[in-house]
Amino acid sequence: MDLNQMINQVKSQIDFDWVGMIVTHNGVVRGTSRDGSKVTGLEIISVDQEKIDVIIDDIEGRPGIEAVLVDGAHGKLKVGDDILMVVVAGDLRDNVFPALVDTVNRIKKEAVTKKEIA
Repeated sequence: MDLNQMINQVKSQIDFDWVGMIVTHNGVVRGTSRDGSKVTGLEIISVDQEKIDVIIDDIEGRPGIEAVLVDGAHGKLKVGDDILMVVVAGDLRDNVFPALVDTVNRIKKEAVTKKEIA
């Protein structure tokens, strides 16, 4: 996963006549779970690429969104490792920020199974 390479890839395919922003997400493994307990790592158990492709198509179909690019890790990860990178390009922040948030949330909910390692 290389966020700069992803940004450059998106830049090479968008129309800057109306695209005004590119936003990114770089998720990393935290050392604590949501409930505050200690975590030493994370295991990505499964990734459903077909569902991710559907999510990308849905988000790219929104008004003002030009491109969405996603890359994610697989297997066992340690604290500080990159988990998920997302790049979204579009016209205005009112369209682009919600598209980024929805992309990340949908991937985590619909397409990935993971397990924290204590």
